Amino acid sequence: MPTVDRCTAILLHISSLPGRYGIGDLGAGFAFVDFLVKAGVRVWQFLPTCPTSGAFCHSPYMGYSACAGNPLFISPDMMVDSGFIGAADSKVLEPSSEYSVDFDYAAAVRQPLFSKAYRRLSPEKRRLFEDFCRREHAWLDDFALFAVMRERFDQAAWNNWPLALVRRDADELAAFQRQNRQDVEFHKFCQYLFSEQWHRLQDYARQQGILLFGDIPIYVSHDSSDVWANQPCFDLDRGSGLPRHVAGVPPDYFSATGQRWGNPLYLWRHKGQVNKALYTWWRQRFKVLAGMLDLVRIDHFRAFESYWQIPAREKTAVKGVWQKGPGTFFFQEMTEALAHLQIVAEDLGMITPEVEKLRDELGFPGMKILQFAFDSDADNIYLPHNISDPNCLIYTGTHDNDTSVGWYFDTEVPERSKERLRRYANSDGRAIHHDFMRLALSSTARMAVLPMQDILGFGTDCRMNRPATVEGNWLWRCAPRYLNDDVAMFVRQENEFYGRLFFQESDTEDT
Repeated sequence: MPTVDRCTAILLHISSLPGRYGIGDLGAGFAFVDFLVKAGVRVWQFLPTCPTSGAFCHSPYMGYSACAGNPLFISPDMMVDSGFIGAADSKVLEPSSEYSVDFDYAAAVRQPLFSKAYRRLSPEKRRLFEDFCRREHAWLDDFALFAVMRERFDQAAWNNWPLALVRRDADELAAFQRQNRQDVEFHKFCQYLFSEQWHRLQDYARQQGILLFGDIPIYVSHDSSDVWANQPCFDLDRGSGLPRHVAGVPPDYFSATGQRWGNPLYLWRHKGQVNKALYTWWRQRFKVLAGMLDLVRIDHFRAFESYWQIPAREKTAVKGVWQKGPGTFFFQEMTEALAHLQIVAEDLGMITPEVEKLRDELGFPGMKILQFAFDSDADNIYLPHNISDPNCLIYTGTHDNDTSVGWYFDTEVPERSKERLRRYANSDGRAIHHDFMRLALSSTARMAVLPMQDILGFGTDCRMNRPATVEGNWLWRCAPRYLNDDVAMFVRQENEFYGRLFFQESDTEDT
């Protein structure tokens, strides 16, 4: 895997790509890779690619499988190219908006196409599909069973299913498998389609020298195949199947009452011993990621040092307590699984010297956020002049922040912070997104990460997520006309000026 030297990344989730079918998909990823090459950008960062649920407003941080891919990202056009369906099958109505994701439309368009492709499997494609099922059986079998059971029981959470299935009685599971064999196989087939398209896009990115940078939520949703299939790994009430304690963070920048995420916590130790089943599950998770990505950001990395434990009965995160995490031992146990992944530690929020020590001992780069840099004084750790170690990533903002323009015009952001930014950037504020961008690019940080919204100067209406809220998130899409040569050339010139230009040898042949 290539070493990541001084470079730039663009943050744009797959759902935010342009496309004709209600949501960005893997087919649109090829054109975006081309855009990155033109822009001299080395890395494409995106959010988790897991399957999402309307029950959680399609948050990619509350997916119902840690290893499966989101079927909504499967490209109908690529299905035609691969011969799974005919060209006439993909002729569908245009979505209502190119600026917003329509999850219901995206699902309605794709489901009939998946069914047609499954029914028409050629002998050669079936052989490849069956090879995929054998290769990925460690997670795929439970995921497909879980997906069918959710359908059979009207999307009810798994702890509300018949007791024998909740407790995974072997005979009952085998009977359900027999009775629903075709539906279970169909869900496996959808995962095969996702995998086939992902690896085609991955191969193309590698040919162009572009690195894929993904995201792994440290926790998983309670209503997921992972928790249902691995109940001894999680802090659950054995009678009800519900979490005894849940994850979150104490009051912070984003919320005065903290954030109660609701995910079940891990049982790092079981009966006084290391929980071997949990470590096996993590190895499998990293193995899947290593086959898809070059880099991965571990969201909420600090929980490996200590995590906020909230009693499940509490409605907010205020009454939680800190508990010790597994620390260095965990990563020592994961050494082989992580051999082909570069890890980035999301070290934001309430970070202690112990968390910093763990991060530095492991050699993981952390994150610096420019929107946090102007709310105090010259000692603010996020100011570019205070970055003493280049082994970090500097962001104008993340998917959890407002856009740079939105931040600047937010009346709740103190005017003093905006004034400090203008002085620091020697700016009049008229192109504040470019000021943020250039501060990131000019820093000593090894990688500068620019959300696409900040490159384009978009406002709050294009924000991706508002932490501690549910409605209205994960919807923004980038219309195709914005990914044009003029924008790419602007980014390329900025990368060249600040010593971050990525180019392949072929780029220099004509110079």
